[in-house]
Amino acid sequence: MRLKTIFIIIVTIILTVIIMQNNQEVKFNILFSQVYISNLVIMAVFVVTGFILGVLVARPRKFKIDTSHSTDINPTHTTPGTLSDEDRDYIH
Repeated sequence: MRLKTIFIIIVTIILTVIIMQNNQEVKFNILFSQVYISNLVIMAVFVVTGFILGVLVARPRKFKIDTSHSTDINPTHTTPGTLSDEDRDYIH
């Protein structure tokens, strides 16, 4: 198993234990109303919300390459990694 997978499993187990230990009913204020709800539900909602936000933030972006206009990045049309004669003389 990869280290990342082991870390995710350990964090999930710890969060599950913490959530299960806090199952008493508490008063929760939502704007102007008061709701009596299980602490377990509140913590589970916040954990799931945090997980979803973490996945959205950490996912790789898909870049779209714009080929509508041509810009010549290599105006001398030399292949990358080749040196000019002047550069070779300077190195040697």
